[in-house]
Amino acid sequence: MSKEKSNTPQLVNRLKGSLPKIGIRPVIDGRRKGVRESLENQTMQMAKNAAKFLSENLRYPNGMNVECVIADTCIGGAAEAAECAEKFARSGVGVSLTVTPCWCYGTEVMDSDPLMPKAVWGFNGTERPGAVYLAAALAGYTQTGLPAFGIYGRDVQDKNDQAIPDDVKEKLLRFAKAGLAVAEMKGKSYLSIGSVSMGIAGSVVDTHFFKDYLGMRNESVDMTELVRRIDEKIYDEEEYKRALEWTKKYCKEGEDVNKDKSSRQRKDYEWETVVKTAIISRDLMIGNPKLYELGYGEEALGHNALAAGFQGQRHWTDHFPNGDFLEAILNSSFDWNGIRQPFIMATENDSLNGAAMLFGHLLTNTSQLFSDVRTYWSPSAVKRVTGKSLKGISANGIIHLINSGSSTLDATGKQRLNGKPAMKPFWEITQKEAEACLKAAKWCPAEKEYFRGGGFSSQFLTEGGMPVTMSRINLVKGLGPVIQIAEGFTVDLPEDVDKILQRRTSPTWPTTWFVPVLTGKGAFKDVYSVMANWGANHGAISYGHIGDKLITLASLLRIPVNMHNVPEEKIYRPSAWNAFGTNDLEGADYRACKNFGPLYGK
Repeated sequence: MSKEKSNTPQLVNRLKGSLPKIGIRPVIDGRRKGVRESLENQTMQMAKNAAKFLSENLRYPNGMNVECVIADTCIGGAAEAAECAEKFARSGVGVSLTVTPCWCYGTEVMDSDPLMPKAVWGFNGTERPGAVYLAAALAGYTQTGLPAFGIYGRDVQDKNDQAIPDDVKEKLLRFAKAGLAVAEMKGKSYLSIGSVSMGIAGSVVDTHFFKDYLGMRNESVDMTELVRRIDEKIYDEEEYKRALEWTKKYCKEGEDVNKDKSSRQRKDYEWETVVKTAIISRDLMIGNPKLYELGYGEEALGHNALAAGFQGQRHWTDHFPNGDFLEAILNSSFDWNGIRQPFIMATENDSLNGAAMLFGHLLTNTSQLFSDVRTYWSPSAVKRVTGKSLKGISANGIIHLINSGSSTLDATGKQRLNGKPAMKPFWEITQKEAEACLKAAKWCPAEKEYFRGGGFSSQFLTEGGMPVTMSRINLVKGLGPVIQIAEGFTVDLPEDVDKILQRRTSPTWPTTWFVPVLTGKGAFKDVYSVMANWGANHGAISYGHIGDKLITLASLLRIPVNMHNVPEEKIYRPSAWNAFGTNDLEGADYRACKNFGPLYGK
């Protein structure tokens, strides 16, 4: 990639609308003539410390540092609360954090915005009752139907101690990142390129889910729009030529398993087509100012899509080259323009898996893997088929994650973090790592029994040893959305075992061998149970064990979690959830979500 357009990652906001900020609300005891005056400096400094910590430790998925806005004054009553709300509205605040070291008048100083994710940090000190206010404030938020997260340090601090304890830091970051994810989705679009693929329920895009739960709009274009733009050359011709040259250099063809092999001329046409559809699909999502210069002002705007899905099968792929390249390259953290923020592009327009991918991306800033949850291989089945026994972390069985080539190339595992395979935020990826990911993938001519129109599917094997989290959103009639979460690891198999197992399905597609962390009970009593309880044919896989972060985000959106293997001590939800039961946390989550209802569905 050394001679391409750019090797330095560009930090840009590629969608319309400003990035949401974190608003810090320093609240205070309003009594003048001694009490308030003695607390002003300490309270405002607490707000400044929180803002500094958050802005230094959080980034938006586009790589920019998160911005914080602090109220102009400490908030001692309703008037100053209103002034703060006005400033936040003008400043584009999307997340609210209230801080205080002292007693305050709870409902008089509270943040009453029903759509704003909110938390309260009450300083744990004995000189002033910050913890007493915290309890009173959370009771007020719960009573008025405005769930808020409580942040309270485990250990008592001295009043002049400005350090933020580690346990407080963890809660601040987890709340703030989930809250920002909520704010980043609001007002953006999910773009369907095409419609329902092969009757897959997730690709029946549910407007009410996106609007009521995520605050997103649904946009849709027919796949014939790609044909129109190809035929009428509604794309940047200069970029296309550069992209095709880059593709020929870095995207090497793999084995052709078709009996009826296409000619070189036909394959070249297919490469040209898939590169054009990748550029056009991106333009459909975020627009392209270059199209203005070509006289296409409407097309230049795009659909302001934070995520999208490509139907592909079968109305497109029975005639045209498939969408595997466009999906894989958009989902990756690099292309002919250099290293850049990945897009979220769902295969087969599975919008529910696309939403789960979006959650993972917003929480981790990394590329996301879309895959079929294809097969559970038991130890006995592997022994029967290969003559070899599974060992180590794989001894209890494995799940084969494999899809028709649309998987992000980041999932090759060729990036490194502390010497181990990883998937990193794009601004941390080196050119050498990007090239290693590209080198690890081959592009096999598409299997014609699946894709009559040809095309190319990525073929790679994910490196083992990465902690990953698989998630999925499902819709249940009468209940609404639920989310399931499985933390685990990618694993390596002996080469001969891997080859035999891969050859039993499509050898031209990318493979990830996944082993979930088992708990010995419920859906996680064994690997088979994880597969048997998975709610659909697809899963969204994110780097790292982020189940706790997903649970926090789901609670903000009022989406109950129906299956997870996250340790109980890591679960962090609004304090109001405690009122629905503290022994059966899963049942309490369902009851709380039903009670408060979807965030935007009131």
